[in-house]
Amino acid sequence: MTTISNAHLADMFEGQRLMAILRGFGAERSVELAQQAWALGIDCVEVPIQTPADLDALRAVVAAGTDAGKPVGAGTVVSLDHVRQAHSAGAAFTVSPGYDAAVSHASFEAGMPPLPGVATASEVQTAMRQGLTWLKAFPAVLLGPTWFRQLAAPFPGANFVATGGMDASNAEEFLTAGAHVVAVGSALADPQQLPLLAAIAGR
Repeated sequence: MTTISNAHLADMFEGQRLMAILRGFGAERSVELAQQAWALGIDCVEVPIQTPADLDALRAVVAAGTDAGKPVGAGTVVSLDHVRQAHSAGAAFTVSPGYDAAVSHASFEAGMPPLPGVATASEVQTAMRQGLTWLKAFPAVLLGPTWFRQLAAPFPGANFVATGGMDASNAEEFLTAGAHVVAVGSALADPQQLPLLAAIAGR
């Protein structure tokens, strides 16, 4: 297996405790929420690309991110075609729900460090053998905080981004358990959660 790397994600996530996922909001609303996330201190934004409208949203957020100096990634990247679309839209990184060596390699070759999804020790071990040290733990709400504590011992070099079912009510618990970053989505559209998210983000 060819060794690649996503170590550059360490630079993007430096000092970050949260990442924003903007799924299905459309271009205009996605830009609004991205700007809101940046104001809260959440620098990294992911826009999943599953429809043509999602690609429009990604391009719009990438443009806003370029102006703000913030990295914007493409999410739900599950095929080589998605990798090409993400690259064409200007994504800084890719995020996948599962681990696919071909998708990760293509993303790396296109200059976008991949963040593949894992849910088992075998997947973590396989991804790390390929050279990937930043991994998306998905679905985190089902894996539970104990999963992060248990996986830390055999894989001390793994950096997990907890994704799936995360919001202001449980983010801190997963960070305490060992997640390096927690990814939140719909919570950003909930005004009641914004002050809590700001506190978690450190602003």
